[in-house]
Amino acid sequence: MNIVLNGEEILIADNLNVSGLIDFFDLPASKVAVERNLEIVPKSAYVTTMLKENDRIEIVHFIGGG
Repeated sequence: MNIVLNGEEILIADNLNVSGLIDFFDLPASKVAVERNLEIVPKSAYVTTMLKENDRIEIVHFIGGG
C-alpha cells in the first residue's frame, strides 16, 4: 500500500502498524515522535495504530547534543 512518509510517497507492506514502520527503518521507538494524518500517535498506541492507504506520516527523530 502507498503512504506519504515525511513528504515522500512510499510503498509499504499491507497490515503494518506504526511500530512495524519504526522497526522497518531501524529507528529507536523511544527517540521518535510520530504524527499520522496531522494527529500525534501516542507511544502507547504504536502497536495498535494500523496504517492505511494514503496515510500521511511524519516521523521526527530526536538527537541529543550539547
